[in-house]
Amino acid sequence: MAVDDKHISYRIYLVAVFIFLMAIAIVVKLTNIQWVEGDYYRKLAKQRTVRNFVIPANKGNIYSADGSLLATSIPNYEIRFDAKAPKTETFEKYVKQLSDSLETVLDRPSGYYEKELRKARANKNRYYLIARNLSYTEYVKIKGFPLFNLGAFKGGIIVEQETVRKHPIGKIAERTIGYDRIDPATGVEVGKGIEWAFKNYLNGKDGKILKQKIAKGQWKPIRDVNEVDPIDGYDVISTIDVFIQDIAHHALLKQLEDYEADHGCVVVMETQTGHVKAISNLGRAEDGSYYETTNYAIAESQEPGSTFKLVDLMAILEDKVADTSKVYDSQGGVVKYYGKSVRDSHHGGYGKVSLARGFELSSNTVMVQAVYENYKNNPSKFVNHIKSWGLNKTLGLHFKGEGRPYIPQPGDKHWSGTTLPWMAFGYNVSVTPMQTLAFYNSVANDGVMVKPQFVSEIKEWNKTIKKFDVEVINPRVCSPETLKKVRAVLQNVVKKGTGSKLYSKDFSMAGKTGTAQVNYGGKEGKSALYYASSFVGYFPADHPKYSCIVVVHKPNTARNNYYGADVAGPVFKRIAQKIFTDAPSTNKIKQLDSKIAKQEVSYEKYEKEANKKLSQIPDLKGMPGMDAIALLENLGLKVKVNGMGKVKNQSIQAGTSISKNTTIVLELS
Repeated sequence: MAVDDKHISYRIYLVAVFIFLMAIAIVVKLTNIQWVEGDYYRKLAKQRTVRNFVIPANKGNIYSADGSLLATSIPNYEIRFDAKAPKTETFEKYVKQLSDSLETVLDRPSGYYEKELRKARANKNRYYLIARNLSYTEYVKIKGFPLFNLGAFKGGIIVEQETVRKHPIGKIAERTIGYDRIDPATGVEVGKGIEWAFKNYLNGKDGKILKQKIAKGQWKPIRDVNEVDPIDGYDVISTIDVFIQDIAHHALLKQLEDYEADHGCVVVMETQTGHVKAISNLGRAEDGSYYETTNYAIAESQEPGSTFKLVDLMAILEDKVADTSKVYDSQGGVVKYYGKSVRDSHHGGYGKVSLARGFELSSNTVMVQAVYENYKNNPSKFVNHIKSWGLNKTLGLHFKGEGRPYIPQPGDKHWSGTTLPWMAFGYNVSVTPMQTLAFYNSVANDGVMVKPQFVSEIKEWNKTIKKFDVEVINPRVCSPETLKKVRAVLQNVVKKGTGSKLYSKDFSMAGKTGTAQVNYGGKEGKSALYYASSFVGYFPADHPKYSCIVVVHKPNTARNNYYGADVAGPVFKRIAQKIFTDAPSTNKIKQLDSKIAKQEVSYEKYEKEANKKLSQIPDLKGMPGMDAIALLENLGLKVKVNGMGKVKNQSIQAGTSISKNTTIVLELS
């Protein structure tokens, strides 16, 4: 028995020692947690229950040149209710008033809201949804309702805010206005257009708000004020004119629909400044409708066709190797180089014509002969002209994705015997519509090539933060003599050349048609051959204010009408016509001070009669009606008038004594 008791005592001692050691370990661990690793665990606990949330700053607005809103940030608000926050007496005091107030703004009766609020209170719901997608005005109104006006802690109101980007003019110019966002699938920043290019100005600086984690993984603001208030972005003033943009968009859309084309673009630019007043890029959807897709005007670099012939003419005239009057034989509409044929679109050619006439008729054979004859021994001289005009490099626009031009160089692996003649009618080279427009605009702008601009300034309210001045790419693309001849020929293209269908006696235009075969080589992996129709030029021809390019890809050839003058030209004409017939006149009235003899005689007669101290009715016959009325009313008479013009008869004869307030009737011729 004694031995058993002894064993039991050992066990008790062993358990006691174990418990003692455990206690020591616990004390050590607690001490370690409290004093050694305390800061780490306190920080970890805080991170899991208290966190800073980003408050996105409101983006700046994008405005058109005429002050219309193109893009803006609209705040959306969500109101929730922490039903545990208010004290019982406070809740009971204001719940009915709050319910009545909610009925005035939201779409449910007061009884519904009182029932739901009490239910949330009973269930200790700390995140009950009151309303979402509220405007700022609605949010401010609800925030001022009874109970909610006591704030987050006493009134239980929880406010969530998000910002939504809206384009008030809809899909028009959407690709140019653009977007800047994070792709939710990849987490990569993506963007297009002005929104992306000027994001550093538009985005502003985000704020921060501290929130605490509550039940069901929900987060509630800790205090009414933000940790860091967001700073709104600056406003961007674009060069887009909504009036011209609307004209350009619908003119292009109509033509794409009529010709069932694949896609197209149009750009209208202010000649002297390079300000892009309108840009539209429309592609065809599967259902046949058209919408803003790729920014073709900036991104699509392709062989331009005959619009490139301006390069030929300007180079030849600058080098004085031929004049516009030099005659070339179109040789029946076919010339051959290294076994390959260059053909005119007109079967049989144009006979013998001058260089100027060949350009006006867009003769491939004439322009190719002119270039090849003068540059075959030194093609670098011709190519160097192209390089001096900047057509071998991008324009350096703010937008990403600008298409890169391609101009072959003598000695390159792709250079061959046919390269130079093919370049002469717009093949073996590649440029974007915007690059072509900049070149033609230099002709309209007295030889000064300017960079296309989409934004004129950055503003904070009425304060200008940054202004974008006119940027000159090339101060003189050619001599004044060359410029004069080139402008005359471009005007004749519309008057009596390939663009003659566009001619109007009401407003002058100048430009060049173009019809290019795309994928004429039938390269594997690409679509079959199709046509791209274009027209580029400026208006008015004598004093250019706007330049414009129109490109339409893959018009339906079933109509056997795919030429630039027929497909793209009408869009150009429609834009010019609408601008000059619908826009308010800004012409100044000249010679305001010049005198008109008949008016002077009439005025002298009135002055003579008016200055008399009359006691009798004067002879008014032949006096303008308005003068007669003024004269008689100054004499104290009442006047009635029949007809318009000059006084023919008067009811009271001349010489009759004047009697105040007497009525006299005048009959006007």
